[in-house]
Amino acid sequence: MTERTRAAVLGSPIAHSLSPVLHRAAYAELGLTEWTYDRYEVDEDGIGPFLRSLGREWAGLSLTMPLKRAVLPFLDEISHTAASVEAVNTVVLTDGRRTGDNTDIPGMVAALRERGVTRVEEAAVLGAGATASSALAALARICSGPVTAYVRSEDRARQMRGWGERLGVAVRTAPWAEAARGLAAPLVVATTPAGTTDALAAEVPAAPGALFDVLYEPWPTPLAAAWSGRGGTVVGGLDLLVHQAVLQVEQMTGRAPAPLAAMRAAGEAALATRAA
Repeated sequence: MTERTRAAVLGSPIAHSLSPVLHRAAYAELGLTEWTYDRYEVDEDGIGPFLRSLGREWAGLSLTMPLKRAVLPFLDEISHTAASVEAVNTVVLTDGRRTGDNTDIPGMVAALRERGVTRVEEAAVLGAGATASSALAALARICSGPVTAYVRSEDRARQMRGWGERLGVAVRTAPWAEAARGLAAPLVVATTPAGTTDALAAEVPAAPGALFDVLYEPWPTPLAAAWSGRGGTVVGGLDLLVHQAVLQVEQMTGRAPAPLAAMRAAGEAALATRAA
């Protein structure tokens, strides 16, 4: 009997996660019939005990909120990319060692590149949560000029300026009430929860640049629909989810390239089923 190799996604809440759909599609395409990928409800208090309970059959973990920073004390090492934002979304388990990485950042860059966005002179970020710091790290790789972050409080503004200093990005901050002005930037990255940017849909410029909206459900968001309707380039949350998952599959399995097309098709089918 073939021994199983296990992987999973952890977080809280986790029932909505598409990661099992994407990773299982990759395993099927790669012929990894002995691999399994599941989901587990795990919070900050549970991440340490969960990691200590894992046997040698485990190859890796995907992490979502609220674990991306909570996991840091339990890792043997982390990549430079993960260290730059103090957030880990991938743990590779090898010979008892736990190595953390962040595939969200290169996943964002890859998703933008796929839509033809490889370099911009300036950008706007809507929001200032954990995803916004990863967005700044991605922008550090493709944006040659300033980034304006639209935020709801001075505390969040200070945080974003601090991340900018750390990442080598010139970050300006502006109040959320002025977010409509940011839509004129060549690249706009929306990192806020569902519904937050809906009111901005009516403010989309006549000739918009590129929008990266990190949400994938419900999709399209009103902002993304309005942006696309005016002929702008739109990159969605599923694009990010697939590209970061591709990198996870490659790290966990040692097989590259991961089957991007099959993973995206599986994700699209799953979202269509949920919407039906």
